[in-house]
Amino acid sequence: MRRPTMATMEFVEKARHYLDARQGERVTLEELAGAVGASPFHLQRRFKEAFGVSPRAYQDARRMEAVKSSLRNGTRVTHAVFDAGYGSVSRFYEKAASRLGMAAAEYRARGRGKRIAWCTFASPLGTVLLAATERGVCSVKLGADAAALARALREEFSGAQLVEDAAGMHELKAALLAFLRGDSPLARLPLDVRGTLFQRRVWEALRRIPHGETRTYAAIARAVGAPAAVRAVGSACGANPVALVVPCHRAVRTDGGLGGYAWGLGRKRRLLKLEREGKK
Repeated sequence: MRRPTMATMEFVEKARHYLDARQGERVTLEELAGAVGASPFHLQRRFKEAFGVSPRAYQDARRMEAVKSSLRNGTRVTHAVFDAGYGSVSRFYEKAASRLGMAAAEYRARGRGKRIAWCTFASPLGTVLLAATERGVCSVKLGADAAALARALREEFSGAQLVEDAAGMHELKAALLAFLRGDSPLARLPLDVRGTLFQRRVWEALRRIPHGETRTYAAIARAVGAPAAVRAVGSACGANPVALVVPCHRAVRTDGGLGGYAWGLGRKRRLLKLEREGKK
């Protein structure tokens, strides 16, 4: 795999800054290529290698991020949509549900009006908090203190109707415990999560890693079409809202080191050991 040169990184960074400065505008590939002094084909290829997405997809993701930021600050949906450069509200709603994980108005209010059922339970990794909407699992947290995990959930979804429902979460809880015993994968468990375009591509790649195996951050970067974005892959793993279901613990460093893990390296080590033993 060809490594990006300093000159390549300079012009793709220049392209990124050009797009950032024109957020809300539709910049064509030809216009962007002319602005940075490269051919459209070369720019498209190198930009995707560096950032994991095409210039067009980068613009779309940045536009969506602008809407999300405005919604979090309490801006009305219509104003947020037009301020970010969408030509119509209907255009925004074509992909909003999959990009935001929930409807825009719900996202604006941190899930206000959304019913989220949750429970906590003991596992070989300590306490697990599991939460789900009617669409799928939206949060899996690991820790030692159930009360602390519940507080984190309330902060994350402060506008939602949070309902502790151990009975209603029985099947999902059973699936997670079966996974930890090595009896069943979680790859088909439905999700309702929020993330950027790049994050979601990384999370999808992680879900394709077979049980009991690992991949390096560099290999995952190549798998999502962004071989130069190794550090960004690590950041996407750290932003994963559903531990275990998106198995970011299977991402390791090229030198054999474990790398990072939001829930502690001890748990990552334990998880990998459980999976290796379950594969035998």
